[in-house]
Amino acid sequence: MVLPLGDIEKIRIVPLATYTLIALNVGMYLFQLDRGEGFTTSLAATPYEITHDYDLELPRDENRLRIPTQEKPIPQRHVPFPVQLTMLTAMFLHSDPLHLAVNMLFLWIFGDNVEEVLGSMRYVLVYIVCGLAGTVVQTLINPNSVIPTLGASGAIAGIMGSYAVWFPRHRIRVLVFRYLIEMPALVVIGVWIVFQVWRGVGSIGHLGEIGGVAYLAHIGGAATGIVAAFLFYDRARAIILRNSRPELSVDP
Repeated sequence: MVLPLGDIEKIRIVPLATYTLIALNVGMYLFQLDRGEGFTTSLAATPYEITHDYDLELPRDENRLRIPTQEKPIPQRHVPFPVQLTMLTAMFLHSDPLHLAVNMLFLWIFGDNVEEVLGSMRYVLVYIVCGLAGTVVQTLINPNSVIPTLGASGAIAGIMGSYAVWFPRHRIRVLVFRYLIEMPALVVIGVWIVFQVWRGVGSIGHLGEIGGVAYLAHIGGAATGIVAAFLFYDRARAIILRNSRPELSVDP
């Protein structure tokens, strides 16, 4: 098992946006538990609904679909708004406590430094754009799938991509089996991205047959975060200079 547990770099802000996103995700998961599976799957992003602009209500609509025999449609309720908006709502849904816990751990580790560079408003915007980009990639690769996708992973992958570009030498505490070690952020995040690409490419021939991890959404989110990092690269350099030399007054 390899699991990042935290970074050792200090920041000079209170990362209110990061804390708010974590609270929203946790709160939404508790709401999911109260409302049941149908609520969760109706607000998740189902590629078929998005690409066909059609609100599926399974199993009612099973007969109108050519569903692969390996695919088990998940019952869904009516979507109470345009189905394309599920690409946004899906970002705040999670399938189980472990899914939520891992995503929120990664957001807590990497989000505060990225928020310090971007400022809270830009940070939330980049987070949402990365999440949407991940869902778009997953949807376009398999537009006829009736398996819902959900989770903040694409958005958080984007935050990790930005972190790797701006802070490649930051030290990350990593649990490797029973040992706690420190590794450069570029290595930790780089290995994670390579793994996502490897599994994502390998999954292309089986998309729509079974559920599981949306590796292609992770790739789309991470790529978008990397692009955003270069767009704001000068701002990041200014923040790093200010933090390393606090006697300077730097306006990024």
